[in-house]
Amino acid sequence: MSAPAIPLRLTAPDPGWVVEADVVVVGSGIAGLTVALRYAELDPAAKVLVVTKDVLSSGSTRWAQGGIAAVLDPDDTPEEHLNDTLLAGVGLCDVRAVRTLVTEGPGALRRLMARGARFDRTEAGRLQLTREGGHRRDRIVHAGGDATGAEVQRALAEAVRAGAIEVVEHALVLDLLKDGRGRAAGVTLHVMGEGARDGVGAVHAGAVVLATGGMGQVYAATTNPVVSTGDGVALALRAGAVVRDLEFVQFHPTVLWLGEGSTGQQPLISEAVRGEGAILVDHDGEAFMRDVHELADLAPRDVVAKAIMRRMRESGRDHMLLDGRHFGEERWRTRFPTIYAVCREHGIDPAREPIPVAPAAHYASGGVRTDLVGRTSIDGLYACGEVACTGVHGANRLASNSLLEGLVFAERIAEDIHAAGRPEPGGPVASPLPDGLVDPRARTRIQAHMSRGAGVLRARESLGGTAGALRDARWTPVRVAPCTESWEATNLLTVATVLTAAAAARLETRGSHWREDHPERDDDEWLGHLDVTLTEEGLQMTYTPHGDALPARLAQELAGAGLDPDEVNAILDRAFAEDLQEAGDVTSVATIPAGQRAVADVVARADGVVAGLAVAEAVFVRLGADRAERRAKDGERVRKGEVLMTVEGPVRGLLTAERTALNLLTHLSGVATLTARWVAEVGGTKARVRDSRKTLPGLRSLQKYAVRCGGGVNHRMSLSDAALIKDNHVVAAGGVAEAFRAVRDRYPDLPIEVEVDRIDQLEPVLAEGAEEILLDNFTLGDLSHAVQIVKNRARLEASGGLTLESARDVAETGVDYLAVGALTHSAPALDIALDLRG
Repeated sequence: MSAPAIPLRLTAPDPGWVVEADVVVVGSGIAGLTVALRYAELDPAAKVLVVTKDVLSSGSTRWAQGGIAAVLDPDDTPEEHLNDTLLAGVGLCDVRAVRTLVTEGPGALRRLMARGARFDRTEAGRLQLTREGGHRRDRIVHAGGDATGAEVQRALAEAVRAGAIEVVEHALVLDLLKDGRGRAAGVTLHVMGEGARDGVGAVHAGAVVLATGGMGQVYAATTNPVVSTGDGVALALRAGAVVRDLEFVQFHPTVLWLGEGSTGQQPLISEAVRGEGAILVDHDGEAFMRDVHELADLAPRDVVAKAIMRRMRESGRDHMLLDGRHFGEERWRTRFPTIYAVCREHGIDPAREPIPVAPAAHYASGGVRTDLVGRTSIDGLYACGEVACTGVHGANRLASNSLLEGLVFAERIAEDIHAAGRPEPGGPVASPLPDGLVDPRARTRIQAHMSRGAGVLRARESLGGTAGALRDARWTPVRVAPCTESWEATNLLTVATVLTAAAAARLETRGSHWREDHPERDDDEWLGHLDVTLTEEGLQMTYTPHGDALPARLAQELAGAGLDPDEVNAILDRAFAEDLQEAGDVTSVATIPAGQRAVADVVARADGVVAGLAVAEAVFVRLGADRAERRAKDGERVRKGEVLMTVEGPVRGLLTAERTALNLLTHLSGVATLTARWVAEVGGTKARVRDSRKTLPGLRSLQKYAVRCGGGVNHRMSLSDAALIKDNHVVAAGGVAEAFRAVRDRYPDLPIEVEVDRIDQLEPVLAEGAEEILLDNFTLGDLSHAVQIVKNRARLEASGGLTLESARDVAETGVDYLAVGALTHSAPALDIALDLRG
């Protein structure tokens, strides 16, 4: 007998009561309560209803120990916070979402403090900032040492109770209600006996906000509370919403190991403990993280979790040790009172013995796909907090970004709902969708299979076995009665099924997704997202290329030209960040209708050599162009008035892209054009024109590519490519022979070049075996003399004081290279423009 399909609606009694609201918020953590409070401020007359599965003061937020990351130190910058987040997210963060987070985060945190949240301060009264894994600055605020979440929850709950927001406690959300247009119109829910109402009811509302937290209970061991059963993600799937990147489940590396077979919620040993100096060691006392990552014990969480699992597997142990004995009892009691008390409760004294730790399911980086204001793929349905996939976390959440994400995007949701006008509750229509339930006795089996086969370590066989076990769990020989336990079991199985399917589909290791049978990151095939929807035919999975990624064709072309596509993308990200703040291109937004499309031509306004057409195309594509046709090739001579490329797409996107595309194209073409002039001047000689390291920061690879387009050749790309001994190196080493020997001893296989400024220096450097000699500011006569002395025993480069007028004379002396720093540091731009047709 085949397993029944995943139900599209939970079997439940018809609602016995109905409540009307303007906005219903499902969840009472930092995200949900911030939405409710902010919307109530924006529209004091609106009816805002919060429903929560436990009591108002419970939920995942209160368990957060580490803190909230935000740029509050004058020496820190949003750009650094952004870079740390992008690095942790391993290529899949939405840069716009991260920039929103890091720029709006400090203000959102201050507003949280204005609501009454009290964070730890120094004796001078300043906020006490600490560091956690993946952060290169102290930017984490905390409360009560390691009780940040509890303090945040207290402050927000008190603010809600002090206002007019209605709260329904002990309420398990069941399904989304929709109106005849398919728009969200409310939710059904079951209020358990302790609540103000009882049984199944409905909330009709114009906007529904999911803030239900995580799904850690899908695993046998987790840091999540017992209520974290994936209810919001499961509801969204049944409603037809898009769920993204569910395979990226972060396992916290340091969870208190309570012994073999321990299940359920496990005590967390906050990353802040390592931030304060605790060290991970194996059972032989070896600090193994120092050889794994530059940040050692403060590496991103996926790196630490994998390193612990590897060491556990190598040693045959089921846990590792976190050594913070050097803190002493007083520091443990004052800085980490909660963790200290939990450890003592379980018979461990962290001041006198290392803490046994092992990874456990902690945080879902994926979830219900949203845009920058929290909208899901269903009109009127919003999501924020851990239930959402905003694009901030990518493949792996950076420590302490989660509470900040809840704050920032919750405020944005409230403001977006308010900007649209008070939402009118639609009339829900009856749903004909198939329903069903899972036997609650399957819950522990689901969790065990997920931990064994879809946990930190994953492979084709383990995931296949897990998928089969989950299909079997859908079948039951008895009718399953609707109740809290069966609804939760159904939610867990729904989420587990999607998670396992996505993990099986992603054939690479990236961030918190670790495939033992595909151990490498694969940007060629997997720099993108797995989007899942649930239909009557089952799960529908779509691979969506990352929004910040280049099309494969362009990426391959750039790589073939010797350019790193990731580096080009990073350059474009920085350029967009300079141009596009949150409001975007305000002129284009104001003057051009949103749907207007056009064709535009990239036209040369002067004769020259073109370079950077693929890079310019990448700019247009990244900002929405859906067609680009190049009429010229990099390295070709072009004439004034010649069309180099034609692009087509939304007019707003084309004009927004114009400046960045032309900045790069005109500059690189200018470099190529100047290089071509130098190459023409030395034509017929053996000399070649080459560049130097006098390049603009961040643009070296592109500028050197443009030199090649102009017919020149490249010298060193970096200080690591070859040793270049100059006069100061000779002085520091005590002589040219000493400098040569020092390089040979340290880097025996590295080419050695030497710069000289006098004829009498040639023989000594030749005797030492110089492979290339740079003749700095030599006269024409000395250049000719040097060529005669060297007699092809080494390559010779002329540098310093060269001009186009003297280039041919220099080349005719017989030198091998003319080094021209001006190619990259002072080439005039080639005039190129964008002409919008019509």
